[in-house]
Amino acid sequence: MKRIVLGLLAATAMVLPAFAADIQPALLFDLGGKFDKSFNEASYNGAEKFKAETGIAYVEFEVSNATQREQALRRFAEDGRNPIAMAGFSWADALEKIAVEFPETKFAIID
Repeated sequence: MKRIVLGLLAATAMVLPAFAADIQPALLFDLGGKFDKSFNEASYNGAEKFKAETGIAYVEFEVSNATQREQALRRFAEDGRNPIAMAGFSWADALEKIAVEFPETKFAIID
């Protein structure tokens, strides 16, 4: 069992640097802000843990009105951010429109 675990750790150590070079994550918060004691804050805490564990930085954006959702998604996708995570189900309509324009980008809604 110890050999299997060590083998998996060694494989992960070899793959992680290549993986890290390929991703430029973005996290988009919904109305309510980053520290809303709900999905936004949970998403932020998870992103911070990811950054601490991998050393991979991410960009973030807090919408201040509903019309910014599409604009923010498109902007981050155009900038090559991948994956793009959004906090809350309210992003669904904007994601449906924007995702078809960027088929190579990975999108995720956290809800």
